[in-house]
Amino acid sequence: MRKKPAFKIEFIALMASLMSIVALSIDALLPALPQIGDALGVSDPHQNQYLITMIFLGIGFGQLIFGPLSDSFGRKPMVYFGFAVFVIASIICVTTNDFTVMLIARVLQGVGLSSPRTIAVAMTRDTYSGDFMAKVLSIIVMFFILVPIVAPTFGQLLLDFFNWQSIFNANLIIGLIIVLWFWKRQPETLSPKKRIPFKPSIFISGTKEFFKYKDAIALTLVSGFITGSFMVYLSTSQQIFQEQYNLGDMFPYIFASTAFSVGFATFSNSQLVIRFGSFNIAYTAGIAYTIISLLYVVLFHSGVNPSVHVLITFFILQFFAVGFLFGNLRSLAMEPLGHIAGIGSAINGFVSTVMAVPIANYIGSFVTTSALPLFIGFSVFGILSVLVFAWLRNAQKKTLATA
Repeated sequence: MRKKPAFKIEFIALMASLMSIVALSIDALLPALPQIGDALGVSDPHQNQYLITMIFLGIGFGQLIFGPLSDSFGRKPMVYFGFAVFVIASIICVTTNDFTVMLIARVLQGVGLSSPRTIAVAMTRDTYSGDFMAKVLSIIVMFFILVPIVAPTFGQLLLDFFNWQSIFNANLIIGLIIVLWFWKRQPETLSPKKRIPFKPSIFISGTKEFFKYKDAIALTLVSGFITGSFMVYLSTSQQIFQEQYNLGDMFPYIFASTAFSVGFATFSNSQLVIRFGSFNIAYTAGIAYTIISLLYVVLFHSGVNPSVHVLITFFILQFFAVGFLFGNLRSLAMEPLGHIAGIGSAINGFVSTVMAVPIANYIGSFVTTSALPLFIGFSVFGILSVLVFAWLRNAQKKTLATA
């Protein structure tokens, strides 16, 4: 009889904490975007969105560095190296007076943060597999989602009592505490005998290996569609609620409500995934995501914003579906890649993130006087995601028929 995998509570807490450094560096900054733009002489408020999307660009490219290297040198050294890059970039952020330099530093921050984000997934794949891995990832994401619930309020408090630079400094201190905990308590999960000898061609050979798995490719594309449309919300939400609804003071609490919706969905997923399967849940969530966004487009196609209560309700429903997608998509894509978990996690994250950044920047440019472009984007990429799921389901049926 096969032994049931065991939960490792501290491991889950540590992986969630590593990923939380990423969320904190993004979401705590949201209330400060206008102040940073003013301090750095930004004349177009839309450009403030780049302070959010550029860090994702760095995360995308950084994963291609740290993922493969972790397959050769181990997971833990890459976390330390990545955090060192994050420290340097943070210092640049708080000392520069130039917006372009700030954007470059945000990309560099993303490169550094890509390490804990990628390594957390790779270490989870080292430790678990199958639907149980999806269950564990759902729990990790659930705790990780607690950060966006409180991060904007945390950022607003620092802004009220100090200045926008204090947000970067606080992120550094919290990150240092987490990395020290990781160093002291987390064993290496990749044993020396499983490491891939390093050579420059590892990047090419690992990529070729990844692209042998059609399911991993397809699910990575879906991750890009969902992440891109979600990133539009991250980069424009402050602008929508402050400029379109004049609710700047309420923004941290509104943002927390939508983040809580994602967190509750990921918790629900952790309870349901063993029973119903990660693919079935993700497919159903993709359909729900699409239907909700299409309903908004039909009801408010004129472009006139509904009441804030109606808008928040749609956001909560939309992101409840997202919560079921995030953990399942990553675990499904990683399932066949256990032998190259580092580079597999890296390519999955790189492709989905690099897809997401132009999606977010393009759709975000239309979010000026209405939230409608946001939901049009949700609809388009929701439909594309459902089509990919349908193709995968059909391919699975053909495989079973010929087996």
